[in-house]
Amino acid sequence: MSTLSVVLATKNEEENIGPCLESVKNLADETVVFDEFSTDKTREVAKKYGAKVFEYQNKSNFHETKQKAIDKSSCDWILQLDADERVTTELATEIKIVINSSNVELAPRLICYPEVAAKIKEKGVSDEQLQLPKNVELFIRHQKLIERREGKLGNHSSETVAFFVPRINFFLGAPLRHAGVYPDGVIRLFKKGKAWLPGKSVHELMDVDGGVGWLFNDLEHHESPTFSRYLERANRYTDLTAEQFKTNHVSTDIFTLFYYSFVKPANVFFSLYIRHLGILDGMRGFVWSCFSALHFTIAYFKYWQTVKK
Repeated sequence: MSTLSVVLATKNEEENIGPCLESVKNLADETVVFDEFSTDKTREVAKKYGAKVFEYQNKSNFHETKQKAIDKSSCDWILQLDADERVTTELATEIKIVINSSNVELAPRLICYPEVAAKIKEKGVSDEQLQLPKNVELFIRHQKLIERREGKLGNHSSETVAFFVPRINFFLGAPLRHAGVYPDGVIRLFKKGKAWLPGKSVHELMDVDGGVGWLFNDLEHHESPTFSRYLERANRYTDLTAEQFKTNHVSTDIFTLFYYSFVKPANVFFSLYIRHLGILDGMRGFVWSCFSALHFTIAYFKYWQTVKK
């Protein structure tokens, strides 16, 4: 039987770390937590769940700390989580099956590469046996969008060593199912030594040495239980985008100002609220679409302020 390490990087996650570790207590063979010198009881709570806890302060971004936790793990497979995420019973069961499956059995999970999967599964594993979800086309579209932006992921002619996990995002206390949010796939389950975070950007994908497939049960993401919590995180993310503007030397002329003040937010709002049916999520869908549209506007104003000083 393959073993599984659950790894986390944390900072002041006292309220979240307990429910997160509770959700994997019957799944993980070891739990590794790298904490960035929390001033609350994050480390104490983690230790109550038997986690191996280390302290570390990143020098570039939070992904550096995540990679430290990954490097410290010792099991065959690694599940990397954030403290505000929860592994459902269904997802835990699926993970146990996946990490103990052969490469042939995993082939149908290469849903974006059916021609590669067909060659691997010539020994007789069928899609029907796997029971692909009805909304699998959303997963395929999500991965294709990522690869269009980032380039092809992994090497799908070799063994399947890493998996996207779909996330259902809880916003203001309930799941947000539309507005372009789902499936919000992230590479989180992978073989030891086969995937890593470059540590160059907080939004970066993992580099993978092998094939990348999909899990089909959702990981719960409780990122914004309250509006104040949402604004707190949104403030950090707009800071990061402002830094990217600075790195890219974005213009501060009147035309660029107009674009980020009106054109960009209008396009984003229309896309999320109308095209991606955020309207079906009621008031939460409207709030999400509205403030997502303002992300680039706020980030640009922050960048403009630093340039004009």
